[in-house]
Amino acid sequence: MKINFISKILFLKIIILTGLLTTSCNQKPPESRNPELTIGVVSYGEGNVSLEKYDRFKDYLGKQTRSRIELEPAFNELQAIEQIQRQKWDIVFAPPGLAAIAISKQMYIPVFSMEGVSSTQRSLLVVRDEKPYQKVSDLRNKVVGMAEMGSAAGYYVPLYDLYGLTLAQIKFASTPKIALSWLNDSSADAVAIAERDFEVMKREFSPTKFRVLHTSRWIPSGVVLIGPSIDRTRQTQIQNIMREAPGDVTADAGYVPTAKIPKYDQFIQLIDKVRPLEERVKKQPVVLLHQESLNTATPTPQATNSP
Repeated sequence: MKINFISKILFLKIIILTGLLTTSCNQKPPESRNPELTIGVVSYGEGNVSLEKYDRFKDYLGKQTRSRIELEPAFNELQAIEQIQRQKWDIVFAPPGLAAIAISKQMYIPVFSMEGVSSTQRSLLVVRDEKPYQKVSDLRNKVVGMAEMGSAAGYYVPLYDLYGLTLAQIKFASTPKIALSWLNDSSADAVAIAERDFEVMKREFSPTKFRVLHTSRWIPSGVVLIGPSIDRTRQTQIQNIMREAPGDVTADAGYVPTAKIPKYDQFIQLIDKVRPLEERVKKQPVVLLHQESLNTATPTPQATNSP
């Protein structure tokens, strides 16, 4: 009798345990949210004023992807390069110089143009109007203001256009406005600046008159990038969601879903040609020649063809 009673107890426990396991297996797991997405932008130190335009985009993308969206500004291209190299940004609203580095060195994928096909930019070398400079070679042994590493119009393209010269010094400005202020107070003889930035900011320094000494080749428009840490399926999901965004959302964020993505191959080649110069740009004087050219250079280098 005692053995039969124990057997019944064990049998009941087995039935109860089996029922609990069956119920647990049939329960659906709670719906999970996708991981956080971090959006990187270059803000030029303007703080919340310049970042408000991304609010609707953040809300839209967060709802559609069921993700928490973090907007992370960098206040110049140098900070942005550091974040790109560490792959801290999942989506990047990238100006051209930053885009070229992210695409060629860090495997970021361009998904949208930030402007229409006809909206491109150029780099300018600007001087004070009363100065006698008439051509790029006249800047030999002068002080030139440029942007930090990573800027297309303020750094890479002017280095390319100044190749062959010896400059007294290159001063690096964290924003275009600072660069123009150096020209305004004559602490720089010329500055490199994006054409659009110059048109917007030159009025702030009236009555000083500036003059464009040199205009560069066209620079491709900026692009929206998706980082390599995002898997292919989610990349496609994000791209489709951004393509279908309402017009006010895309207009605020500054990308054009219907525009053709610019080709960056030639611009990446340009950057690759001037990057060997970077080890000398903070020396005084600044000799803008490749090492192999330095080995045979004359004592006073003349302006030559671009690298």
